[in-house]
Amino acid sequence: MTIRLQACNTSDTFDTISILQESDHLSSKGLKILALTVSIALLSMPLFVFKYIDYISKFRSSYNCSEKVSLNKQLEYRVDVLLSVHPYAKALALLVATLMLICLGGLALFGVTDDSLADCLWLSWTYVADSGNHGNSEGMGPRLVSVSISFGGMLIFAMMLGLVSEAISEKLDSLRKGRSEVVEQNHTLILGWSDKLGSLLNQLAIANESLGGGIVVVMAERDKEEMELDIAKMEFDFRGTSVICRSGSPLILADLKKVSVSKARAIVVLADDGNADQSDARALRTVLSLTGVKEGLRGHIVVELSDLDNEVLVKLVGGQLVETVVAHDVIGRLMIQCARQPGLAQIWEDILGFENCEFYIKRWPQLDGMQFEDVLISFPDAIPCGVKVASRGGKIILNPEDSYVLQEGDEVLVIAEDDDTYAPGALPMVWRGSLPGDFIVPKLMEKILLCGWRRDMEDMIMVLDAFLAPGSELWMFNEVVESERERKLIDGGLDLSRLVNITLVHREGNAVIRRHLESLPLESFDSILILADESVEDSAIQADSRSLATLLLIRDIQAKRLPYREAMVTRGQRGSFSRGSWIGEMQQASDRSVIISEILDPRTKNLLSMSKISDYVLSNELVSMALAMVAEDRQINDVLEELFAEEGNELHIRLAELYLHEGEELSFYEIILRARLKREIIIGYRLANAERAVINPPNKNERRRWSVKDVFVVISEKE
Repeated sequence: MTIRLQACNTSDTFDTISILQESDHLSSKGLKILALTVSIALLSMPLFVFKYIDYISKFRSSYNCSEKVSLNKQLEYRVDVLLSVHPYAKALALLVATLMLICLGGLALFGVTDDSLADCLWLSWTYVADSGNHGNSEGMGPRLVSVSISFGGMLIFAMMLGLVSEAISEKLDSLRKGRSEVVEQNHTLILGWSDKLGSLLNQLAIANESLGGGIVVVMAERDKEEMELDIAKMEFDFRGTSVICRSGSPLILADLKKVSVSKARAIVVLADDGNADQSDARALRTVLSLTGVKEGLRGHIVVELSDLDNEVLVKLVGGQLVETVVAHDVIGRLMIQCARQPGLAQIWEDILGFENCEFYIKRWPQLDGMQFEDVLISFPDAIPCGVKVASRGGKIILNPEDSYVLQEGDEVLVIAEDDDTYAPGALPMVWRGSLPGDFIVPKLMEKILLCGWRRDMEDMIMVLDAFLAPGSELWMFNEVVESERERKLIDGGLDLSRLVNITLVHREGNAVIRRHLESLPLESFDSILILADESVEDSAIQADSRSLATLLLIRDIQAKRLPYREAMVTRGQRGSFSRGSWIGEMQQASDRSVIISEILDPRTKNLLSMSKISDYVLSNELVSMALAMVAEDRQINDVLEELFAEEGNELHIRLAELYLHEGEELSFYEIILRARLKREIIIGYRLANAERAVINPPNKNERRRWSVKDVFVVISEKE
């Protein structure tokens, strides 16, 4: 009885288990069918959605004729905006598509295989990641689903490769075009591109050599590769300085931020090659952009301008941040100075550039309480030229009185080789002595020819009228009609009735036509200034070609007229320099005139210098030197402005006979103190048989024998 009951219980248990298993199988089969149905429905849903959108669009357009944009185009537009505005939208869409493919594929596999849902999802991922994994599938259903998943995986992989390739290409293109941000501090930033850039980079490299090199960032509206290629062609040693190029506009704040404008120690705005008014207008807009930088500027702004009349506007906009260098004005005044004093161009090249000696300002507490007369002979390796007076708001006084006593906070302006090559030493015992005689070299009437027309012609005329002796003549030879000349001069602010020392003589003609030049008395001029004509100022090469042709024609005409002039003109009538001096020899040249050529392109300047067909050449390279000096120390701009201005102090070349007797043995210190009797500062000399002047000579306390044919370079009040 008991055995029968146990058997019944066992059979009931087996029946129950079989029923449960059958029930689980049915439910599992239902889930698989449901999963397969859901996956097919989800796959077919986009097709129905697109068909529905197309139907709605056609229905709306037929119902409402005023609706011009269909729904599908609106959705297409929204998707396009989403992908273009958001940079990570494509990658996110690819990720969503990959997850949907894995999920749908896992559901489909779950519906056609006996595996669990988790195993099917993993298997679906392997098919997406590696299309070759579906080779082990058995059965029509699993194979069909695995092939579909693998095909979708290949599409996903192809899109991923496209996105990665596009991202890499965009990054490389950004680097190639200079769109990446510059992460630098205390660098020199140059905005713009012109012919002066090469000379400017060379000077900055020389200035940074003592520091082991520096960082210079150049941003211009040019391709980065082209800029780097042009800089690589420049034939000079960068001396450890790195030049980084970026493509961008200085008028766009985002581009300025890209070159770390707020962290730069100096910002140089170069004038564009071409029209002066347009160039200055762009410089003005650039200064406006720089003053609008939210982070503020750490350094100062050095702006190169083409027209002196626009300087006021730039300073008004930039305020205390801006230092201006008017290229046209600098070259014009230098041409006048060099025409009156042969050899001065080489002196300016030595002082403005960083290759030799230049200006430095530094405070020396040990000099407090010392008179400037003693300060003059306190630096063995430098020559003091002025004082930055603390009590007068940091005003720089060139060539102060001997009795001026340095106060606490005052700084000394010197000419030295480098900022770390000089220091005050023990005060030497120097015998002053007396001057040979209290005589003044009289001003002689001069006859000067200006070939060409510049936009600042009225300024040059006013400067010449202030410098020349009464009765001098200024001949103006150009293609501008005489009535038009007077109108331009008056519009520029020149009052012809107030000219007291010079008489204007007008001649109309083309300076590159020999017949026109032969109508001028070229053998009678003391100085001839060949200007870069305003009519071709947009092209440096064309302007230089015109100047070169004029120079060669004048040389040839003068050489043929020389025998007739020999009997008429003596050296005593021509100038104040002695026949044996090096300046006298220059004035004894075949043309009997000092010829100053204005050259815009440095390559032309090098050509003329090597061929030696011109006495003096003044080019834009001097402007680059001035820009570099002001970029390194903005205080130097005050010194340069006074030396170039009509009033104040300027550089002069003086005859040695003004300070000593023939064969007299004196130290350089003794000559310096003798010059102080005339309120002058001697900064160098040039011997009669030397090729170049020596600025800030060494061994200043060492005696040597001098000749009256030597000359000295001095800083003194304008005559």
